[in-house]
Amino acid sequence: MLEFYKKALLGLACLLVVSALVGYVCVQRTFLHLPLLPAPQSELPWVAEPGDDLYWGGRSSVTIHDANYSLDVEMMVSTQAEHPFASASLVFTDTAGKPTMVDLSSFQTISFSAKCVPANVLSFSLQTVDEKITDPNDHLSYRSPSAFFSCDENWSHTELDLTRLETAQWWLERFHLKLSMKEYRLNQVPKLLFGSSAQSPVEMSTRIQLNEITLHGQDWRYLYLFGVFLAMAWGGYGVWFFRQHTRALIGELRSRLQKDRPLVAYQQLSVEPQRDKDTDAILRFMATEYANADLNLDTMVTRIGVSRTKINDILKAELGFTFTGYLNKLRLTEAARLLAEKEEANVAEIAYSVGYKNVSYFNKLFKEEYGCTPKTFKSLCNKH
Repeated sequence: MLEFYKKALLGLACLLVVSALVGYVCVQRTFLHLPLLPAPQSELPWVAEPGDDLYWGGRSSVTIHDANYSLDVEMMVSTQAEHPFASASLVFTDTAGKPTMVDLSSFQTISFSAKCVPANVLSFSLQTVDEKITDPNDHLSYRSPSAFFSCDENWSHTELDLTRLETAQWWLERFHLKLSMKEYRLNQVPKLLFGSSAQSPVEMSTRIQLNEITLHGQDWRYLYLFGVFLAMAWGGYGVWFFRQHTRALIGELRSRLQKDRPLVAYQQLSVEPQRDKDTDAILRFMATEYANADLNLDTMVTRIGVSRTKINDILKAELGFTFTGYLNKLRLTEAARLLAEKEEANVAEIAYSVGYKNVSYFNKLFKEEYGCTPKTFKSLCNKH
């Protein structure tokens, strides 16, 4: 059994290590953190693009000073247009540098640090594809839900919920949609926009700096997969442990039986010539009388004429047992043989046949000797 427990412990240690590694990977994949800055190191490549109201007759302007390590923008909002605006967009690109759509459905929030001089109220929006409305050749047909945030000359942290942005009323009216139809999907997003709002300063230069732009999200599929992995891996280990433990236990019990066979009563005990008559008498008497439920040391002293002290001394010297220990060894070994060979006999019958009047006491001694109850022992032997 020692070898089995060594293997089981090694398997348990390996399973714990593998579970920890798989769990770490799954947790990392579940709780997503995707920095967009520095731009050259972002997993989602993008380029900065200015936006203004020149098309509608406005005179707003945008200058992007840096878009690699921070988004550093200078903008001036003019009142020439009916709805003036200025913006800086993060346009997603493919490996060839061409504009593309990205799937942001695994992300729920975006966070960043902002600094504005002078103080400003800015808008954040993202373009999404509305399958019934969007025309790739008409950028106004993209649904652009948005939110607003404030900033001033001190750095401040902002976190926005990407799933709860508001679609502008003018867009819904333009495409004859109900004002309640504000649902949108994040599976096709061409760009993110940081721009002016109706409360931005006008006719003056404004410096805007954005750092640590990061997307956050949860993809619970990986935790579900981890749960399935744990159930299969640990369930498999449990099945293996049970089967191998049963086999190891049976192997050890058979080994014990084989080892104890020289002690069983039905086998002739050999006595070497140099052994004296008392030793021969003691061993032969116990080998033939062990099943007598009334056998005790006093009975043996009377029957063979050897003193109590000498009986115990001889048994201790020859076999390493006292009288009681050797008597129980004989009885339990014979009981184990009968349990293994006689399927029809029950535990009580076998206990009585080897000299025990009390079945509970027999069960207790048997479990101490073989590590399992007689019933379990019999079941294991019958299965194999």
